[in-house]
Amino acid sequence: MASEGELMTERASGVQKARPGEVRVRRALLSVSDKRGLVELARGLRGLDVEIVSTGGTARELSEAGVEVRSIEDFTGFPEIMDGRVKTLHPRLYAGLLARRDDASHLDAAAEQGIEQVDLVCVNLYPFEQTIARGDASEQEAIENIDIGGPTMIRAAAKNSDFAAVLTDPGDYEAVLAELTDTGGRLSLATRRSLAARAFATTARYDAAIAAWFAREEQGLPASFAEAFEKVSDLRYGENPHQQAAYYARVGAPTHLLAGVTQLHGKELSFNNLLDLASARELVEEFGGPACAIVKHNNPCGCAIGETVQDAYERAFACDPQSAYGGVIAVNRRVDEACAEQLGKQFIEVLLAPGYEPAALEVLQAKKNVRLLELAQWPPPSTELEGKPVLGGRLVQERDTVQETRADMRTISARQPTEQEWTDMLFAWVVCRHVRSNAIVLARAGATVGIGAGQMSRVDAVRIAVEKAQQSQPALLAGAALASDAFFPFADGPELAMAAGVAAIIQPGGSVRDEDVIAAVDASGATMVATGRRHFRH
Repeated sequence: MASEGELMTERASGVQKARPGEVRVRRALLSVSDKRGLVELARGLRGLDVEIVSTGGTARELSEAGVEVRSIEDFTGFPEIMDGRVKTLHPRLYAGLLARRDDASHLDAAAEQGIEQVDLVCVNLYPFEQTIARGDASEQEAIENIDIGGPTMIRAAAKNSDFAAVLTDPGDYEAVLAELTDTGGRLSLATRRSLAARAFATTARYDAAIAAWFAREEQGLPASFAEAFEKVSDLRYGENPHQQAAYYARVGAPTHLLAGVTQLHGKELSFNNLLDLASARELVEEFGGPACAIVKHNNPCGCAIGETVQDAYERAFACDPQSAYGGVIAVNRRVDEACAEQLGKQFIEVLLAPGYEPAALEVLQAKKNVRLLELAQWPPPSTELEGKPVLGGRLVQERDTVQETRADMRTISARQPTEQEWTDMLFAWVVCRHVRSNAIVLARAGATVGIGAGQMSRVDAVRIAVEKAQQSQPALLAGAALASDAFFPFADGPELAMAAGVAAIIQPGGSVRDEDVIAAVDASGATMVATGRRHFRH
């Protein structure tokens, strides 16, 4: 039993002695920008005889709903000032939140200062992320939407979760109220720890978004790289069926892979589906006219532009029909019935399009397992930093794009390219950036005819690309263009390609053996262009 002195301390301070997880919730502070579920939460708390302390607009909304509210000014004895920039930043609040109820020295300090306990905090933060996501917010508007008191309250309550509970998500209100009702106003340690974990994740995410926004003003790469991610969906499985997986979008990104995407048909997506979808979408976004990209194991196995999307699909598929089986396809035009009939002739894992005619959907939905995705409004391609995980860290770089144009390139062979050869080389060069290194792309008339990807030896990549073309479209090899993502270290690669009929080669140049490579090209009567820039993709 408590001694007479301990009881006097409890009464004088209003901070009651309790063991971890056994605090009866008697006072809650509510301060939210997202008002969903607010009134219902407050009414539920009042029904449990919990005193409600609140701030600004939250207090007004509750008062208008007939909920009895005590103002933060009354609680702290200090007014809200500076247009609300300062309203909860007061030691009376934080002492009430941070006091350990099983520590006599904390209880004595609370009694001496007349501190009142705060048992539950419900806070969600100023909408900084939503503000900058609009794209038209001024710098001052963004700064005024950086919350200071909210994260501080959240962190204080989460730190002291043995004795103070914290709510940051309206989706948790109903379950917390139910537990309080069932237990006479108490929350278990398990619930408190779970809420604290969510709370710290909330503030970490919030601070990462702010840090990323400020870092955009810096020149070069920032000294520190903060990222936060929010789960978008659980996935069917990871790279292999025994691995659990989920898709997370980076907080603060102007768009992400599944933003605006609606799944119209098929099973849930897997880890590998999304990897391939990202590659297919990024490739097809390179082209303004009707285009199709088919990706398998994160490499294009066919890409083409055409008069129509059906034409583009058929030409992309012709590049490597065997590998296209079970592939992920992205097209940048609405799919009509005729195109759907052609698509339906093969097994497709995922199909992404801006839309589908009703008759096309009927045709494609007859395929039980195909995942049909619709992206009605395609956002601009991302230009943000990208990262790749490594052991204990993350490699970060600028996103690679093909910025070099024909005017930036130079012919290094004796023969000048024809206009058609220029067109074919430039198309192959764009596709080549999306192929795993070492990468070789053969193209003719706006379509790939052979792709060699991910080889340790560049000549092997040439051999594979040539073999693919000979298997599927041998007639198109004669006069085809070849793109190589990096220079040729020896003449053997170009010689192999030219022997098969390749007439034009585009590559960065810069090898110590460039003269040998150029001599081989000149000897065959082919033409070669140097871009001056490589595009490795590891």
